[in-house]
Amino acid sequence: MSANLSKDLQNKYNVRSIPIRKGDEVTIVRGTYKNREGMVTNVYRKKFVIYVERVVKEKANGASVPIGIAASNVVICKLKLDKDRKKILERKNRAVGDKNKSKYTEADVTMASVD
Repeated sequence: MSANLSKDLQNKYNVRSIPIRKGDEVTIVRGTYKNREGMVTNVYRKKFVIYVERVVKEKANGASVPIGIAASNVVICKLKLDKDRKKILERKNRAVGDKNKSKYTEADVTMASVD
């Protein structure tokens, strides 16, 4: 389950999205809990939801229950980086760099229209 990075993180790492992980700080951008920020406390892959701290509902007996948020409805504001995550960022950044290369150079294109 991946989530988009914030604009400043996208510019920093040249990556648009990354798999979400416990410990990331996120901002909820859609839904009832819009504009709330917090740290990811749990990622429940079977239900395709994440749990964010301080996003809870009070039950009738007074107990608080965490609310599941879809990963597509959040933006990652701060990454919890470790060596594996850095490798993922480097690998994805390399792939983006290859996309910017084109098959033909500008000189080839201008010479093609000379006929």
